[in-house]
Amino acid sequence: MTTTVQFIGGPTALLELGGVRFLTDPTFDPPGDHPIGTRVQVKLIGPAVGPDELGPVDAVLLSHDQHPDNLDDLGREYLQRVPLVLGTAGTAERIGGPARELPLWQGIDVGGVRVTGVPARHGPMGSEYLTGEVRGFVLTGPDLPSVYVSGDNASLGIVQEIADNLGPIDIAVLFGGRGRSTLMDAYLTLGADEMARAAEILQAKTVVPIHIDGWGHFTEDRSAVPAAFAKRGLSDRLVMPPAGEVVILGA
Repeated sequence: MTTTVQFIGGPTALLELGGVRFLTDPTFDPPGDHPIGTRVQVKLIGPAVGPDELGPVDAVLLSHDQHPDNLDDLGREYLQRVPLVLGTAGTAERIGGPARELPLWQGIDVGGVRVTGVPARHGPMGSEYLTGEVRGFVLTGPDLPSVYVSGDNASLGIVQEIADNLGPIDIAVLFGGRGRSTLMDAYLTLGADEMARAAEILQAKTVVPIHIDGWGHFTEDRSAVPAAFAKRGLSDRLVMPPAGEVVILGA
């Protein structure tokens, strides 16, 4: 059975693995401003595919619900249309309905795919009280490639922990953009160079970078990624799907 990805925009991608369809961090709003307290996140690019065009989705892998660049208004509405949303305990409590906690290092079977919750840290050490808890995911199954979905993670130490416990990984879906927070003057996600290093740590055969453009607080865009991977001799591992197209992933 083939493994495919359809990049929707921002952190949103539709993964099909073993016939099971997973959607990452739904963001379907058009470009515009998204206030967070006294700050504003600015969305620059709308989705390539709308929620009504996705077809059936078996589960949403929601890294976190606290920030609109990972769950915007239309994305939040979409969650009530799916049978299962996996994330943190806080996400399950705030979203309700189909949302449930996926604890760290524990798994749940969705169809024939095992989904395991893994750590993510959305900023520097000690920033969790400001950014909130975030979840990553590892998907596995008999005769299937292993897939790591990083969520908003800024820590290569955590990537190493995941490699040590569940690696090597066949396909790594890495959130990048090197987002910067004015609230604590720090980077919140991996940059392109760190994404390439993460690929090495995971021994990933295929790397799909997402969440690498489309928001004003990103300090890098998608053009930084190919150069970073070429510098480490990893260009053959890199897959950057055009928005809206379904791409078959090798492993």
